[in-house]
Amino acid sequence: MYHHILIPLENAPTDDVILSHVKPLARLTGAKLLLLHVADGWVARNFNQLNLAESEEITQDRAYLERREEELKAEGFEVSHVLAMGEPADEIIKLSRERGVDLIAMSTHGHRFISDLLFGQTVHKVRHVVEIPVLLLKAGRRDGST
Repeated sequence: MYHHILIPLENAPTDDVILSHVKPLARLTGAKLLLLHVADGWVARNFNQLNLAESEEITQDRAYLERREEELKAEGFEVSHVLAMGEPADEIIKLSRERGVDLIAMSTHGHRFISDLLFGQTVHKVRHVVEIPVLLLKAGRRDGST
């Protein structure tokens, strides 16, 4: 079954939805969890090229991932995290290959029209490029409503 599950998180309420579905699966299969957040602001996208200092976004995202990792460890999960910077879809694909995960579990937002063009691109690209299963869970819009 599944041994290593990659969970891209957005530092948003939708993260609770995907985690609530993945935790029972991970318990059932004994899978390790790999949390990923991709900082994609201007500083994050230019961090290495311009040798920039961490932005508030990056600092907050790192703290968020560390907090989520500790919560899951306290529940008995084997978990680690990665804070990546750049284009979310590219970083998800890259990390899934580097770490040999066998499932990517992501939330979608159920946007309409223009939002689909912006927010749906990550899910669309990931599911068409990777060769492992991708679990997509509709979690409502970014504001937490459905």
